[in-house]
Amino acid sequence: MNPIENTPETDTGNTVAFRRPRARDGKRMWEIARDSQVLDVNSPYAYVLWSQDFSETSIVAEVDGNVVGFVTGYRRPATPDTLMVWQVAVDDAQRGKRVAQRMLCGLFEHCASAGVVAINTTISPDNEASQRLFAGAARALGLRFAREPFFSADLFLDSHEPEDLYLLTPAAATE
Repeated sequence: MNPIENTPETDTGNTVAFRRPRARDGKRMWEIARDSQVLDVNSPYAYVLWSQDFSETSIVAEVDGNVVGFVTGYRRPATPDTLMVWQVAVDDAQRGKRVAQRMLCGLFEHCASAGVVAINTTISPDNEASQRLFAGAARALGLRFAREPFFSADLFLDSHEPEDLYLLTPAAATE
């Protein structure tokens, strides 16, 4: 079974389906990012374009045919065996149901069939929820979990916090 095209049950009885995004999902992805009140929200166009051009390295979650979450990612140009996760967002009504972790794990398994062995992401120091999400995904996938400084705050025009790089890597790669 293709891990990105499955429909496991949630704890509430709602069926959550996972699939690759399509351009028409971009508007809803933008709305979820905006409504999260924690993500850096990009233009609606960016989400439409991302859904079109990076659908092989991204995933959406649906309940009753409505997009309720997404993970956007791309393969890093210098290390194409690494999936760089750009954003993870879940609609407020679906939070606490492990939708984000299930999307991350399903996306990684899908990309692993194309040679991806690791996940990278950036997270600001105050975003403990994202840190826990990626730590949990690393455990579920049997990957090591590490952090290193990445982007300092002075690189940003606004009052953005620094971004640390989180590395989820095969255990053998760091032993």
